[in-house]
Amino acid sequence: MRTSIATVCISGTLEQKMLACAKAGFDGIEIFEQDLTVSPMSPEEVLALANRLGLSLDLFQPFRDFEGVDENTFVANLARAEAKFQLMNRLGISTMLLCSNVGTATINDDELFVTQIRALGELAAGYGVKIAYEALAWGTFVNTYGHSWRIVQKVNHPNVGLCLDSFHILSRGDDPAGIAAIPAEKIFFVQLADAPVLSMDILSWSRHYRVFPGEGAFELDAFMGHLVRSGYDGIVSLEIFNDVFRQSNVERTAVDGMRSLIWLQDKTATLLGAGATTYPLGISALPGAQEASGFDYAEIRTEDPEAVAGMLAQLGFSFRGQHRRKPVTLWSAGNARIIINTQRSRGITAEVSGFGIQVPDATLGTMRATALKAPVVPRHHTVGEQPLHGFTAPDATEVFFGTTATEPAWTAEFGDGSALSDTGSITGIDHINLAQPWQAFDESVLFYTSTLNLAARPGTEVPSPMGLVRSQVLRTTDGAVRLALNIVPHGLEGTGDRAPSYPEHIAVHTDDIISLARQAVAAGMEFLPVPNNYYEDLAARFALSGETLVQLQELNLLYDRDEHGEFLHFYTETVGSMFLEVVQRRGGYDGYGAPNAPVRLAAQFERNRLTTY
Repeated sequence: MRTSIATVCISGTLEQKMLACAKAGFDGIEIFEQDLTVSPMSPEEVLALANRLGLSLDLFQPFRDFEGVDENTFVANLARAEAKFQLMNRLGISTMLLCSNVGTATINDDELFVTQIRALGELAAGYGVKIAYEALAWGTFVNTYGHSWRIVQKVNHPNVGLCLDSFHILSRGDDPAGIAAIPAEKIFFVQLADAPVLSMDILSWSRHYRVFPGEGAFELDAFMGHLVRSGYDGIVSLEIFNDVFRQSNVERTAVDGMRSLIWLQDKTATLLGAGATTYPLGISALPGAQEASGFDYAEIRTEDPEAVAGMLAQLGFSFRGQHRRKPVTLWSAGNARIIINTQRSRGITAEVSGFGIQVPDATLGTMRATALKAPVVPRHHTVGEQPLHGFTAPDATEVFFGTTATEPAWTAEFGDGSALSDTGSITGIDHINLAQPWQAFDESVLFYTSTLNLAARPGTEVPSPMGLVRSQVLRTTDGAVRLALNIVPHGLEGTGDRAPSYPEHIAVHTDDIISLARQAVAAGMEFLPVPNNYYEDLAARFALSGETLVQLQELNLLYDRDEHGEFLHFYTETVGSMFLEVVQRRGGYDGYGAPNAPVRLAAQFERNRLTTY
């Protein structure tokens, strides 16, 4: 499949955008007119640079406000179009995007639209240019792809066809199934965009909140399925208007866009089944997706390992030993393994720096991540050490693939500690909560869902004294691996890709949280204090016995319940930018105690405030 991206999607100058798109692996680009207008490069220089980079120049856009106008305006529009055709010849671009009129159309007459667009097509033919007519979702008179297709059919000119844009079709709730019946030769161009579900006017939604495929809520695999069935074999491009993308690192955003198209091809191939490769579009499938069976380990980077080790010991973790040649130690309890890493940790009090997941075939997982352009973590290993392969997520977390095993082979590299013991009540890692820089949130959602084959659950927003926290849970079907991504409130961003001023955490699960809490307190652990008001509210919401409430309050435990079961949990104090959570799920409870999140955030804020002042 030939891939392209509109220059409006990303930040930087036209030259920077072209360099980033070529580096990300796109076949071509759409030239957004404003990017060319403000560029110091001449059209000839733009073409020469594209040739050097191996980029095709696929589309000149947008040409607006053409049809449905009076005769004087129409004549002026033709003159304006001819100037653009001459410019396109200098650029070597053969297709122009014609948007349905939203500004100057005063005559609602399909026959007039047909006559005027046919004249444009005839003029374009003299310059070797094709016109791709696109129905904007807010077009004055033409705002559905069905309507634009009827017009193109009546125009009946070889130089006039359709541009299909997923946002303009899906944002209106139109059924894209009709695309499959459109003759492929009349589909001149295809643009893709995803978007979150928002209740707002379509123009504002389009101009500010589009995202790359896989980062929103549109069923783009179904859209692509209809396109593939039409027999279309042309360019599939990204056209994303997003305020964040246009402020973010240009190279990372370009890679994010390319990853989204790779992911979407795979989703579409899965949807179409065995016959996917028989269609001319040439979509490609990724190496097989695997369901992770659990966390292999979680890693904490710190320059003060004793503070973290002491907290783990209080929770019943056993010291398993130090790595044979690295300043790295392993602690475990049940199937929960936590690594304390002091490498590259100067100035880091403590942070969640990475994790591993267990899959049936680690090599296959590595192949999939590589195909999705995940940056490789450089890792040196010597003879006798496991050759683990890892990748850096957009939030700078390091993710490694391991093979499903009760006791992974790599643990043999740690020695001189306690033997593996199952005497404690901690059974494994329940979930990991990661803070996301504002510019990496959507990128991270796509990265984790595509490379780790996780499903995104509906997002939530949690109030806190630091601002509203946007949260998204990603997980396997059975919940064996759960990630919670929290976008960092404005003003709390850290330096670089990490967000050290905002707390992250590792949650471990237990089958007896009351006993574990008592043991931890006896060992000297201080839990995050919970205000008395919380327990008064708890008594009002749930019919808990007085004895249970006293027990919960005594141990600073939090509680939630739904129709499936109960959830009890507590939090440790924060060390650096991380803390630990202990949870117990009773019955079929499958959530995360969301009603308690504001309590935790407020308690942490209060504790930090008192510590600071």
